[in-house]
Formats: sequence, C-alpha cells, structure tokens
Amino acid sequence: GADELLYMDVVASLYGRNSLLDIVKRTSREIFIPLTVGGGIRTLDDIQAVLRAGADKVSLNTAAIARPELIREAVRRFGSSTVVVSIEAMQKPGGSYEAFTNNGRDETGVDAMEWAVRAAGLGAGEIMVTSINREGTGQGFDLALTERIAESVSIPVIACGGGGNPGDVYQAATRGKANAVCVASILHYNAIQHLSGDVSEFEEGNIEYLKQGISFSKIQDATIQEIKKYLMDRKIDCRSAEAEIFRG
Repeated sequence: GADELLYMDVVASLYGRNSLLDIVKRTSREIFIPLTVGGGIRTLDDIQAVLRAGADKVSLNTAAIARPELIREAVRRFGSSTVVVSIEAMQKPGGSYEAFTNNGRDETGVDAMEWAVRAAGLGAGEIMVTSINREGTGQGFDLALTERIAESVSIPVIACGGGGNPGDVYQAATRGKANAVCVASILHYNAIQHLSGDVSEFEEGNIEYLKQGISFSKIQDATIQEIKKYLMDRKIDCRSAEAEIFRG
C-alpha cells in the first residue's frame, strides 16, 4: 500500500560513496511505485546513473547546498519532477532552523526556510524536510518546521523525522500541512516483530541489536494499511493498494 519508496544512504556523502545502484536495480524490477534515491549524489552523472538503475527521482542535500546551481542543472536535464531537495534542519536557540548536511553532522549556516524558498526557485519539484531533533525518536514530527516550509513554497513538501504512530502522521498532514509523510521506524519495527526465525542477517540487514530486548517505547509499530485506515477514518484522502482514492 505504499505510495512511494525512498532509499537513503544517509552517510554516503560523509564517506564519499554511492553504493545503492545494485539495490536500486533489483528493487526497480520488483516494484511499480515511484522510487526516490538519495545519498552521495554529487553530479549530473550520478543522477543519470541512479535513474538508469531504475529510480524515478533523486534526493539532493549536501551537494545542492555546496553548489545550489546543481538543482537548476538537474532540472534542465532531467525535469523538475525528478529532483527532490532534502533539507535536514535543526532548531536553534531563538526558534530559527538551520540546514545541516552529512546526516545532520555538519552545520552550514544556511537558514532552512530561506533555503527551501531558494531550492523551489531553482526548480526543485519537491522538498523533503527532516527534523534532526526528532529523527528516530518517535516523539512526532516537528510540525512548526514542516508548516513554515509548506507555507513558504508552492511545491509539495514531504514531512520526515520523528513519526512514532499513525496519529503523528495525521498531525503532519493536517497541522504540519505536509503533502506527504515519510515513515521508517514505524514500519521497520513492525516488520522486525514478524520476521521468521530463519531469516538471515545477510538477507534482512543486521538486526541483532533489536533482538537484545531494547525498548522502543515511543514507537507504535504499524503497517501501512493501519496508518492509511487511521487517516481515512479522519477524512484524509489516501490511495489504497489498488491505487483508488478512498474518503473515510
């Protein structure tokens, strides 16, 4: 029931790598929903390689902040619908937000709101905004951050970072005014709870630390169908697995 799939190698730029091409190729053969890929994409050639591997969109952050003109160049060559600008933002004392790079490690001195407006002006088709403060906490999305960016640009805004339950997704779509919501932990922990005992780590990733009884009390694991039902029950339009629009 997912509408789109995002693959993000969050430390690719930090380590100067781009290692997702193989998994993108294998995934694109099996799914028929839009696939966005980010992490380590630094040039037009990188973008072309990812698209040729089967991705529908690319997500730019570190390289775009280093050289904003990359956004315009990518849009001219591949189209605005292909280019997503990812903004990793951290709230500063006083309430402003600064854009960070390298998975929230490096300060840029760039105001997140101003950067969102500039990225949209350079032709980006979408903006994905991630709250560094909330990422992985399950404490809910930073609604003020998402709302302020959504009100500043005329292109779709994707909320990311902090979702812990279906209610958080609802709040991001309503109070946060996001056009879409990206969730990870909610779905991952649900999947892990139902993994069969004979699934190898090589096939499903290293999940040993999750088998040690660590508590993720802030995260209510859920399926995509459960999240969408929660939204539809509250009058939020969602696509079913059959790609039809339902209104609760």
